[in-house]
Amino acid sequence: MEMQFLAYAQMRKMTAVRTGDMQEALALSPSQERELLSRLSRAGIIARVRRGLYLVPDYLPPGGEWTPDEATVLNTIMKDVSGRYQICGLNAFNRYGYDEQVPARVYAYNDKVSGERTIGVITLNLIKVNRRRLGDTERVRTWDGQTVFYSSRTRALVDAVYDWARFGTLPRAYKWIRDDLRAGRVKPDKLVDATLKFGDVGTIRRMGALLEGEGVDEAILERLERPLRPTSATIPLVPRKPKRGSLSKRWGVIVNDTI
Repeated sequence: MEMQFLAYAQMRKMTAVRTGDMQEALALSPSQERELLSRLSRAGIIARVRRGLYLVPDYLPPGGEWTPDEATVLNTIMKDVSGRYQICGLNAFNRYGYDEQVPARVYAYNDKVSGERTIGVITLNLIKVNRRRLGDTERVRTWDGQTVFYSSRTRALVDAVYDWARFGTLPRAYKWIRDDLRAGRVKPDKLVDATLKFGDVGTIRRMGALLEGEGVDEAILERLERPLRPTSATIPLVPRKPKRGSLSKRWGVIVNDTI
């Protein structure tokens, strides 16, 4: 029965199977189909995404045990919930050369699902955000022809400042931004666009202090400054470090680390 299942799925080029798909094709009752899918999943021949949804290999590898790749898992989950996503955080930082460490899991902003999912050997950290926080992405083709979406280089830098607590990126992110600005890999106006669209007040203030220190054109700084309201409250350039250093009155930022 297992071989009939795989032969049928491969003949139809099915990459995912749902409960009910195999009952008529293999003359199975609902209980027989459930048992077959459960047995194949326990054996590592197919991968369970959720109850009633399984991923199926194109071919059975030597040894019989199979696990899907990251792109297949992520695209299947997002298609199942009709969601949008973009790979972000540690995966984006590695992609653009900011961090050499290859992440052990996939981080993805999305508009539907929150929490950790493990499918086969792939672990996803799904971060649910407001749909307005999705965007500024790059479409990437994988080795097997699939399409995945990554945060762009500019967006990744903004997230490194905005989501510093999740990804542990400050103060390292300031060096990434400085280096990219000086090398021309990112443009100040594009960085400001992304900060205004995807950042918060703290991100705007920290980015303003950094860009002013880099001698960015005043017109660009004024555009970044425009949404800020006057305040006497200050924030540190580097959170979780003592608030000791010079004060940038324009941005209300205590420069407690070398920019």
